[in-house]
Amino acid sequence: MTTPSAAPAEDAPARLPGSLNTNRRLSQWLRFTREGTVEVSSGKVEIGQGILTALAQIAADELDVDLSRVRMVRANTASSPNEAVTSGSQSIQESGSALRHACAEARAIYLAAAAQRLGVAVETLSIEDGTISGPHNLHTSYWELADDGLLNREATASVPPKAPHERRVAGASTSRTDIPDKVFGRPRFIHDLVLPQMLHGRILRPPAPGARLAALEEGSVASMPGVVAVVRDGDFVGVVAESEAAALAALARLRRAATWRQVSALPEEAGLAEWMKRQPVETTVVAQRAAPAPADVSRTVRRCYSRPYLAHASIGPSCAVAQWTDGGLKVWTHSQGIFNLRADLAVALGVRPEFIVVEHVEGAGCYGHNGADDAAFDAVLLARSAGGRPVRVQWSREDELAWSPVGAAMAIELEADLDAKGEILAWRCQVWSNGHTSRPGRAKTPTLLAAAHRSPPAEALLPINPPLASGGGAERNAVPLYAVPALKVVNHRLMVMPIRTSALRSLGAHANVFAIESLMDELASDRGEDPLAFRLRHLSDPRAKDVLEAAARRAGWSSRRKREGVGFGIGFARYKNAGAYCAVVAEIEAERDIRVRRLVAAVDAGEIINPDGVANQIEGGAIQATSWTIKEAVRFNDTRITSDTWESYPILTFSEVPSVEVEILARPKERALGAGEAAQGPTAAAIGNALYDALGVRVRDLPLTAERILAAMG
Repeated sequence: MTTPSAAPAEDAPARLPGSLNTNRRLSQWLRFTREGTVEVSSGKVEIGQGILTALAQIAADELDVDLSRVRMVRANTASSPNEAVTSGSQSIQESGSALRHACAEARAIYLAAAAQRLGVAVETLSIEDGTISGPHNLHTSYWELADDGLLNREATASVPPKAPHERRVAGASTSRTDIPDKVFGRPRFIHDLVLPQMLHGRILRPPAPGARLAALEEGSVASMPGVVAVVRDGDFVGVVAESEAAALAALARLRRAATWRQVSALPEEAGLAEWMKRQPVETTVVAQRAAPAPADVSRTVRRCYSRPYLAHASIGPSCAVAQWTDGGLKVWTHSQGIFNLRADLAVALGVRPEFIVVEHVEGAGCYGHNGADDAAFDAVLLARSAGGRPVRVQWSREDELAWSPVGAAMAIELEADLDAKGEILAWRCQVWSNGHTSRPGRAKTPTLLAAAHRSPPAEALLPINPPLASGGGAERNAVPLYAVPALKVVNHRLMVMPIRTSALRSLGAHANVFAIESLMDELASDRGEDPLAFRLRHLSDPRAKDVLEAAARRAGWSSRRKREGVGFGIGFARYKNAGAYCAVVAEIEAERDIRVRRLVAAVDAGEIINPDGVANQIEGGAIQATSWTIKEAVRFNDTRITSDTWESYPILTFSEVPSVEVEILARPKERALGAGEAAQGPTAAAIGNALYDALGVRVRDLPLTAERILAAMG
């Protein structure tokens, strides 16, 4: 006897677009005011990518209002839609699609209300800049009809948004709303936030991860002028003071008053890639297919690639403000995931999430999980001793570079079976890496830094990789988009964590694309075939071909001339194999060092909301990837990270920034694809391939430093 499967519930709600599916109340997304503005909320936050401007454009289009009337409300956990984390280049896909449908439905609701007030049919009404006009000069407006109750209902997504050709604001470049404050130095960042009676806090860090506090003579510190409290909870130690100067002076004395027991735990930096391959791992087959028919393998090319740990290296170190009151806990932070942070804070403090309100205030820019969440927890712990006054915690440069989570180091082995003509018969890839995220709010144990220092300490959880359906982590872009008869891609997640790792812009795509595109270039060279032609021959997706040809055409690929010490290279990927397409051509000068002179990028991100914003994202990604590729590496000894200054962790300087040109292949009828991380891998690959073109040597370990170039030259 078989038991019939349960039928789906008849009252199960239909799936709605993007984040509207989990945030169905229209009033969560927008409200009209009597003053003539529309307040728009999003759970996605501004981290320098211009997302709030693009979302405002979407709202203005669907509501038929001037862009100047749209007020983007700062995200907070008390009232904003819960859109989890601003990451993965998904803000337009998730928040943009939700907002487009919410605004279309709100427009229809207000048109119906206007029709009832004016006594006319809805079909006779039109809207221009919020004014609703009908026959016989009848008119009203969103502002006259403003009533929060009208939108206090569930979304249905039954009202279709405007067709692409009807949109007047989206698709056109517009000035970003966040830029004027930044240009003119107006207070905007979390670092500028000043609250009444605000105190200042600093944290005493251990000399190294794993070190334990043996003794602390805190009496002399507590009596210092301006010191409000010395806070100790296990190995977590901090000071609260009336001023920043008093907090710094107290911190200096605390360092002298503390005795630590240290441990040695880190591997040898120089042998990191081989060390990773010897560790216990969790192995997953990411993709596998067999060739349709047997083939004679003439030779197999095996190559190894690696990248080091990479720091976020935010120009402005992490900062947060927290305040305990009888009504609850309020936190101001530049975290990319305010709801996830709230969840971890609730677990760590043993309180209900509703007791905590987390509000986003823009930081100095970071694409990934830096120290913002950790600084917020630092502030929360110190603020408990502040008698209800807010406490501001500012991390130092050393804190930021040595204690923030870093991007995972990676080791990649590629093999290509070739026939007698050098054609690819099979492709195999193995990746060794820590997981690429340990963001808060995703486990029963808090992942915040101070949680591991308190008593009892929280267990240090191993970082994980996001689900492959969301793009994966270490395995992101490990599957080549090129057509090969047989394929096997395997990911080995390390089950040890010598250095704390988490999400860094593009996750594993940066290293995987560097490796894939380096080998593709090498195979083309072995055949004596143009690298561009070789790639095009192995691609079936016309959009992929289009970006490669567009970048090559704009860079003058076919007319490039061979000059001593000058090289041209190309790199390509489709981010996550499902997101934006991007191709980059690099022009470099190379002797002992690499100087990247020019980068030309072409990008296809589907429907473009703000072309200037997309260009900004590609430019910024290409410049950051240039810095990673030729300069950056987290340095460490057997106990701690030693690259905790700009001198020991150099990044690209303004005088070293290459010229960057971006060509956008707009496709208004296609789904919008995030562009924020599309340039990282192709840029790294293009620079590496240009190095080979310039000097005839292939460097497979990042960064491409003078020492590695000389070693490759023999």
